Amino acid sequence: MLAVVLSSSGGPEVLRPTDVPAPVLKEGEVLIDVVAAGLNRADVQQRLGVYPPPAGASEYPGLEVSGRIADSNGSRFATGAAVVALLAGGGYAEQVAVPAGQVLEAPTGVDLLEAAALPETAATVYSNLFLSADLTAGETVLIHGASGGIGTMAIQLALAFGAVPLVTAGSNEKLRFAESLGARTLINYREQDFVEEVRRATDGAGVDVILDVVGAKYLGRNVDALAVNGRLVVIGLQGGAKAELNLGALMAKRASVTGTTLRSRPSVEKAAIMAAVGREVWPLVAAGQVRTAVNRTFPLSEAAEAHAYFDSGRHTGKILLTTGRI
Repeated sequence: MLAVVLSSSGGPEVLRPTDVPAPVLKEGEVLIDVVAAGLNRADVQQRLGVYPPPAGASEYPGLEVSGRIADSNGSRFATGAAVVALLAGGGYAEQVAVPAGQVLEAPTGVDLLEAAALPETAATVYSNLFLSADLTAGETVLIHGASGGIGTMAIQLALAFGAVPLVTAGSNEKLRFAESLGARTLINYREQDFVEEVRRATDGAGVDVILDVVGAKYLGRNVDALAVNGRLVVIGLQGGAKAELNLGALMAKRASVTGTTLRSRPSVEKAAIMAAVGREVWPLVAAGQVRTAVNRTFPLSEAAEAHAYFDSGRHTGKILLTTGRI
């Protein structure tokens, strides 16, 4: 089968389409003929050599796919069923083997190719905003990086569950895209102080939850932007991994800081998250309350070009790699 192999660490040019052996199923896994794979920042970090796959996972990039069941291996899925899957790696390939618990039938009403934009983003956002931070109706949530795959999903899920999203992005064009999804408090972090804008939008109270992909660079300011009993959830380190924290400020607000990753969680935890996504998110997708936000597709063989486009920062929403299957 064709897969995208990393020849070394570095720029997009290290992504090499290569003929490799097809995956061999293990107990509890299913085999999927891939239709499309989502491109995520974690793939870029793996390409750069700073985010290796967990032990035992495929060394090929790719954390989410859509496709059809090629071998159900005794699972509940029928051969040929249209599905999506959450992976620890290996999505940049024509076939993937994945634990059956990390697979869901594709949501009703969504094109199978575009469905590849859903599993990793939906699982990340739902697990962090609702299972970890316990975001509830009427609360406010600050979403950094609002125009990317995670951000666009977070805006839509926050609104669907009755919360109020405030968002940051680096250009007015990206903020307009976030606005088209329903966000109303729009903060250009290149031109505005998000702490001051949050205080202005919340009458000085601060936000109940922050979903942060930046990390160290924003840590202190995020705490400043929190409300009393606020929850900061850090899911990315684009702005570094080490920073000083004023514990007095955190304690005064009775606030909490949680750091999480999805990729390295045990399969049983991922299965539980995907089951929750199937129960809580898929009906919203089927009803049109949550939609895919696909910006552009590239053939699998053009993974390097797709990464170069991602690195340019011009995209809004998701970038997909396609195998040519339907």
